[in-house]
Amino acid sequence: MAPKPIIAPSILASDFGNLAHECSRIIKSEGADWLHIDIMDGHFVPNITIGAPVVTCIRRSVDRSEDWAKGVFDCHMMVAEPQKWLQDFKDAGCDLYCFHHEAAEISKDPKTPSAELIENIHALGLKAGVAIKPGTPPDMVLVMTVEPGFGGQKFRPECMPKVEALRKRYPELDIEVDGGLGLGTIDLAAEAGANVIVAGTAVFGAQSPKEVIAKLRETVQRNLSK
Repeated sequence: MAPKPIIAPSILASDFGNLAHECSRIIKSEGADWLHIDIMDGHFVPNITIGAPVVTCIRRSVDRSEDWAKGVFDCHMMVAEPQKWLQDFKDAGCDLYCFHHEAAEISKDPKTPSAELIENIHALGLKAGVAIKPGTPPDMVLVMTVEPGFGGQKFRPECMPKVEALRKRYPELDIEVDGGLGLGTIDLAAEAGANVIVAGTAVFGAQSPKEVIAKLRETVQRNLSK
C-alpha cells in the first residue's frame, strides 16, 4: 500500500493547562490525523515531559478510528530504557511505540537490540517505530531533524538525504520527520519523501491550525503523487 499524508501535531507545543481539550480539538476540529506525544525521561535527553498516566488521561478524550486514520497516539519515547515502559504505555493507550535506536541496548542476543524490541512491541499489538538522531546512519524510520529533547529548534535540512535514502529503499514505508517542520520547511521534507509530518509550534501556535494542517497535507500529497 502506498504511503499517504499523515499530519501528527506534537503536543509539546500545546497548552498543557488544557491538554485533553487541546488534543481533542486538534483532531476533531482542526483536521489532524495523529497526535505525536513526546516522552522525555531526563536521562536520554535533558528534559522531562509526561508519563503514562497523562497519556491515559488524553486517551479518554481522543477516540481512535477503526482504520487507524484518526486519533492514533504516536508516542516518541526519548527515554534511556525504552523496553522498560512498553507495557505501561500499551495500557495507557499508545498505538505506535517509537523508540530511539541509540537507546535500545536491551539484549546480548545476536539479533540487534532494536529488532528484539520491535518484536516485543508487536507482541503487544502495537505498531513499532524507530527514531534516529541527526548523526545516525539512514537505515531507520523516524528521522529527527533536530536534536531530541527540546521543542522550537530550527529545522536541519542536511538530514534530508536520510529521508531520500529511506524512501528509495522502502517505497511503501511511513517515513516520519520531527523537528522544525512548518510551512517554511515542509517542501524540503515532502520532496525528500517524508509522509508523516510532526509539527508542533507551526500547528498549535497558528491562528488557524486547520489551514496549516491542510497546507502541510496538500504539500505531502503533491509530492507523493509525483
